[in-house]
Amino acid sequence: MAPSTTSPSAPAKPALLGGVAELDAAVSLRLHALFLPVPRLLLKALEVAGDGRIWLPVPISLLLLSASPANASGAVSPLLAGLVAGLVIDLALVCLAKVVVRRPRPAYNAKDMYVAVAADHWSFPSGHSSRAFLVAAFLSGGGFQPREALFLWAAATSASRVLLGRHYILDVVAGAFLGVFEAWLSNLLLRFMCARNTFLVC
Repeated sequence: MAPSTTSPSAPAKPALLGGVAELDAAVSLRLHALFLPVPRLLLKALEVAGDGRIWLPVPISLLLLSASPANASGAVSPLLAGLVAGLVIDLALVCLAKVVVRRPRPAYNAKDMYVAVAADHWSFPSGHSSRAFLVAAFLSGGGFQPREALFLWAAATSASRVLLGRHYILDVVAGAFLGVFEAWLSNLLLRFMCARNTFLVC
């Protein structure tokens, strides 16, 4: 589906974001229009690569498999456990922030976006951005290399949200900071679990 190029009507201004929301909306629209020549298929691929419908079920399934009787060692990967914990935390915090701030998505957002939960109707913060930076920060902290590739993917995924018209710039910036915070929180939780549980091999 081709993206709409019509100018949006003035969006409702979220009280919690104040006057900065108007400037953010104007700059975001300018960027969206400027990068319309970027192949939409590429932007959609980045959207899918950061989708929660992939990043939640797959790690949870792998975690359940590692904890099953079929696993001879009976040990669960701490990195996998920490990642799942981070993704669950991310889902909870992003949904909470969305329903509290209640910032409408850009009016020029094409109608080809999948909405998983009611909170997805709101724009702030970007769940794709928070998820991508959570994964990048957590995995790089766990020793995954190259770290630069992880953060390049996270940054590209975040940028695609603005270029697709799904989000405003402030949404993805807030999502990125939230994701890094969630990675730190997940590492903290992982250290706690390693200290108190024997089913993790830390």
